[in-house]
Amino acid sequence: MTDEEMEALAEGFCACTLPKVAWTHVAHFATALWLILKRPDVQPERDMPDLIRRYNESVGGVNSDTDGYHETITQASLHMARLLLASLPGDVGPSTALAALMASSLGDKDWPFAYWSRERLMSAEARRGWVEPDLKPLPA
Repeated sequence: MTDEEMEALAEGFCACTLPKVAWTHVAHFATALWLILKRPDVQPERDMPDLIRRYNESVGGVNSDTDGYHETITQASLHMARLLLASLPGDVGPSTALAALMASSLGDKDWPFAYWSRERLMSAEARRGWVEPDLKPLPA
């Protein structure tokens, strides 16, 4: 994905014009990286919850205890994206960062299950708020 494609994706997400089918695992991380690197007015850890909830509703989804927005996965993903960015040169572009992220274990959409049991991560509690990993801690 190019920097321009990432920008279009992130802007479409924020404007709620991105087609639901385009909101993939890669798109989640591409948007997060774009916002971290290119939108200093957005604080992803603070702003992504409402942005995702609003986007979900705009494409006909719901945000409930079983579907839609997931706080623990969102915050863990942002944490891991920031760790990856910290390991890269400071002048890295969004598309280079995304390529590195997708080449890492984060490229597998099931990466959180290395840290959380399925039961704990898929709980209503983990959807509503941050729940600490029960298998091993996230890297610092």
